[in-house]
Amino acid sequence: MFEKILIANRGEIACRVIKTAKRMGIRTVAVYSDADSDALHVNMADEAVHIGPAVAAESYLVIDKIIAACKQTGAQAVHPGYGFLSERAEFAEGLAANDIVFIGPNKRAIEAMGDKIESKKFANAAKVSTVPGYLGVIEDADEAVKIAKEIGFPVMIKASAGGGGKGMRIAWNEAETHEGFERARSEAASSFGDDRVFIEKFIENPRHIEIQVLGDKHGNVIYLGERECSIQRRNQKVIEEAPSPLLDEATRRRMGEQAVALAKAVDYDTAGTVEFVAGQDRSFYFLEMNTRLQVEHPVTELITGIDLVEQMIRVAAGEKLQIAQEDVKLDGWAVESRIYAEDPFRNFLPSIGRLVNYRPPEEESFSGITVRNDTGVVEGSEISMFYDPMVAKLITHAPTREEAIKAMGLALDQFVINGIGHNIPFLSSLMKHPRWLRGDLSTSFLADEYPEGFLPESPTAREQAVLAAVALSMEVVRKDRLDRLTGRLRPHSGRLRREWVVKLGKEYIPVELAEGYPDLPVEIEATIDGKTYEVRSDWVPGHLLWKGTVGDEIVAVQVRNIQNGWRLDWQGCSIDVWVMLPRIAELDRLMPEKIPADTSKMLLCPMPGLVISLHVEEGEKVSAGQRLAIIEAMKMENVLVAERDATVSAIKAGPGDSLAVDAVIMEFE
Repeated sequence: MFEKILIANRGEIACRVIKTAKRMGIRTVAVYSDADSDALHVNMADEAVHIGPAVAAESYLVIDKIIAACKQTGAQAVHPGYGFLSERAEFAEGLAANDIVFIGPNKRAIEAMGDKIESKKFANAAKVSTVPGYLGVIEDADEAVKIAKEIGFPVMIKASAGGGGKGMRIAWNEAETHEGFERARSEAASSFGDDRVFIEKFIENPRHIEIQVLGDKHGNVIYLGERECSIQRRNQKVIEEAPSPLLDEATRRRMGEQAVALAKAVDYDTAGTVEFVAGQDRSFYFLEMNTRLQVEHPVTELITGIDLVEQMIRVAAGEKLQIAQEDVKLDGWAVESRIYAEDPFRNFLPSIGRLVNYRPPEEESFSGITVRNDTGVVEGSEISMFYDPMVAKLITHAPTREEAIKAMGLALDQFVINGIGHNIPFLSSLMKHPRWLRGDLSTSFLADEYPEGFLPESPTAREQAVLAAVALSMEVVRKDRLDRLTGRLRPHSGRLRREWVVKLGKEYIPVELAEGYPDLPVEIEATIDGKTYEVRSDWVPGHLLWKGTVGDEIVAVQVRNIQNGWRLDWQGCSIDVWVMLPRIAELDRLMPEKIPADTSKMLLCPMPGLVISLHVEEGEKVSAGQRLAIIEAMKMENVLVAERDATVSAIKAGPGDSLAVDAVIMEFE
């Protein structure tokens, strides 16, 4: 077994590998760029080596720097994680030339399966069912349009060396094909150093189901069940689960056996994933093989009890698999939510900044429920514009799908992040979506259910009552503190008024408080719309999380102070709340509403990012839909277009400028 390994990656996956290596008694080496000098993975590792600037192309993607770090520290093997160099055959070859073991597949497997164009050809030759498409090299956008027309719209344009939604576009017509090809090729070049793209038929209403395979260097390959990854946004996975609610045992076996046959054909010898597009009728087509550890591997680990990172390390060291196919048993259900640094209320645009508060739910196992958080940050860490926006992966495991989803909803409610925009409100809302709960999924799920994007949710009548009861309990505690700690002139009577009004957003909700003035933990009875709720919590002012019970329901609500009130976040609802006396509520209704400033004649930067190019000049007349600028953020290029006909009166930014969110790029008249 290895004594020391280097992790050629960053963030949560680097931390994930380090955890298993430490448990196995293996020393670890981290590498880091200028942007990651204080990163969590650097602090967790036994040693750390600086490898260059923040830009990945000058640090994490430079093979020679990784090899030099191995030689400097005496690392015997390298785990690549996912992304970066994980599927680069020349990386494995370079390590081998320097007598360093690659904790990944053999060079032949990477070349045959790691390249999406070559893997399609290989699968066709092996008589594996594949999606119709064009696998040759496409020279330019005009050729891409011609090919797309021959295949038939809609088509998927994909980077050959791509992954994680980078370099991927769906095109429904010629114009979108032309634009999509250019953007996919540009993103592919900047993210992977390889600008080749291919085109295949886009199957409507499909499901994305993948099979986890595991092989060794002695010819043994097994499959560890499937994962469903159909909840995607912009071709990037958001929610994963294992097993799939679609498959029956017979289909699972067929997919697994096909995945194993494909893996054996290339002597596959580590953890890998064979991805399929599945129809609602359980038909399936080979999509691609990822010759690396997948982001979503934890759900497989939780339902099988198998540590995939440990298995990768052991087989890389030459050990035989100690697990036979008949030993693999699927136990319960696991759900993973990807926590991204992106603002769901601004069409999921990337967000950067410092994690002023970062307090994930406690990792624990209780009553058959497991909560796990794979992360690469701590409170105070900075989310930069240079890398992928994923902050953490929250995973729950339970005996049934329903219980796993319920546990996930509660865990998300307890996940406190302040300082950046994040997608937790969206994920929390999704956990109670009827279609998700039914398991009626497809890769178009989010586009179907959120055609206008994710908008701030208005709480239902039940949710209003719960939030009003929580707010009243908080006000009781706040007033108690004022009376007991600030030496106010009026004596403490031990009682409170019974009649109150809770203002939720713009709604005024009368609440009646039962008599009595409780000490902590607060226990009150609140009557709302004729129904009485027993409320109990040990929350005190200043705590970012109210956790307690409302009736028989366990409730966790995130709390942020606003002027004279609080902003409460719960199950996808984010709402401003004030608790007031009835007379104050009457007066409050008369207050004028503040009208936001008019920005309709400005092009604002929708996310923190870098201006790649401007496509108009001052004085130019533009038409609705015309391209104005391209902004790059989190390795994705975003095209900004004119919303209406106008004339450019002033340009306030230029190529190369780094802009904050809502910075003015240009003005119109």
